[in-house]
Amino acid sequence: MTATTISFPLAHGLERQGITAGGLVHANLGTAPLVEHAIRNGEGVLAKDGPLVVATGKHTGRSAKDKFIVRDETTEATVWWGDVNRPMSPAHFAALKEDFLKAVSEKDQLYVADLFGGSQSEHRIKVRVVNEYAWHNLFVRTLLVRPGEDDLASFVPEYTIIDLPSFRADPARHGCRTETVIAVNFTEKLILIGGTAYAGEMKKAVFGLLNFLLPVDGIMPMHCSANIGPDGDTAVFFGLSGTGKTTLSADASRTLIGDDEHGWSDEAVFNFEGGCYAKMIRISPEAEPEIFATTKRFGTVLENVVIDPVTREMDFDDNALAENSRGSYPIDFIPNASKDNLGPVPQNVIFLTADAFGVMPPIARLTPEQAMYHFLSGYTARVAGTEIGVTEPEATFSTCFGAPFMPRHPSVYGNLLKERIAKGGVKCWLVNTGWSGGKATQEGIRRMPIKATRALLNAALDGSLNNATFVKDPNFGFEVPVAVPGVDSKLLDPRAAWADAGEYDRTAHHLVQLFVDNFAQFEGHVDEGVRAAAPAVGTVEA
Repeated sequence: MTATTISFPLAHGLERQGITAGGLVHANLGTAPLVEHAIRNGEGVLAKDGPLVVATGKHTGRSAKDKFIVRDETTEATVWWGDVNRPMSPAHFAALKEDFLKAVSEKDQLYVADLFGGSQSEHRIKVRVVNEYAWHNLFVRTLLVRPGEDDLASFVPEYTIIDLPSFRADPARHGCRTETVIAVNFTEKLILIGGTAYAGEMKKAVFGLLNFLLPVDGIMPMHCSANIGPDGDTAVFFGLSGTGKTTLSADASRTLIGDDEHGWSDEAVFNFEGGCYAKMIRISPEAEPEIFATTKRFGTVLENVVIDPVTREMDFDDNALAENSRGSYPIDFIPNASKDNLGPVPQNVIFLTADAFGVMPPIARLTPEQAMYHFLSGYTARVAGTEIGVTEPEATFSTCFGAPFMPRHPSVYGNLLKERIAKGGVKCWLVNTGWSGGKATQEGIRRMPIKATRALLNAALDGSLNNATFVKDPNFGFEVPVAVPGVDSKLLDPRAAWADAGEYDRTAHHLVQLFVDNFAQFEGHVDEGVRAAAPAVGTVEA
């Protein structure tokens, strides 16, 4: 390669940002040339049906403990400091920036993409991403919103991400924990990512930016998927990884707005992104036909999916490289995706959980106060690890269903949600996509059938579920339907689904206590109505 390849020249050159490129600069390349570069660079291989397949090495997910925010006048009183938002001193960031810029100047080639974070023009930010890997540049170009030619011709970045997987941080010099570092400087509007090839760090960095900026303007940033029904009714789906957020929003009968990150303004629910990032482990055409179809498309990037080196066939059931195998693809790969990446303000809010304790019902109706309680709790549970003797599920509470990406205090986001629910008369639901009839660790216990979950969701979204008879859950106080057409009534009553009702009661009591213990940190930041929405220890039937 002897010449710089530029699709659209940078309107605002790197040098004007104090970034010196020592080699070739490939600016705003499209999908095909980026795939070509990735293969030429040895970053990945092309699979049988067209997707690019890459491996991320030891980092197959986010390095949450290696993320830092610079603590200065901008952030001192506005960031919720603690285990999630760890501080870095301005001096340490200055040293890190100096070493990053030196590393950038020594690269033979760089890939630069100018992109938008946010699909509603009034509330989006301009982001420049500088990469050393072509496939990382393709990933971030796929996941964020791609400007048109006119936008690129006058593009001046507001925020910049420099992403160097080969960079090795020095904890003593840079004030970080390991050789991996994600450092966010809101004052300098600069994010530095080094020592990890997991591409998701870039998209979550932009999510964190918008989570910091938008609440100032009264916009609710959300870690959620969203879609629109045929009558124009928008639904948003909150949920942590593995709860079905991407799967359930990719419904052939509804128009997809987006699968992961959105804003809720006075006028719309708008996608922060222009692509999707779905889990691929054990994906099947029967359970997730729309998403599975993207695995056979040129332009999709598959991370840590096992591929036969000869036939180039992929094995989505093989977790040898990662349990968190992922696929990124443009949102228009989903046949019924919204062209504008936005829709009307929502009529329904759904909180998804994958309850491995087998306690939660498959669907429940929430009051606004209960909705805020469960939003701040951000509960799901996972099957315990494989260590010998570990037999219990593991509860996870991620505030606002996205604690790692929420720079401000959770009450900021919780109050925004509560206000918007009240303003729009929004209906709120809790949906459990986890296990029924026992704990996930018990032999023979299976997850909720996807068909039953979809039937319950459809009934909630089309309004027919409001006509059902409801009973109050004795542990959590929310309302649970007694019968829904097409769904086994025994499934609706989690206690009845257990062979041993007494064991269910003991497990439910344990889960209630976990909720109460977790919520203690928020009690001083919410009103009495929200505190009263807590589950009550001791109400479990004997």
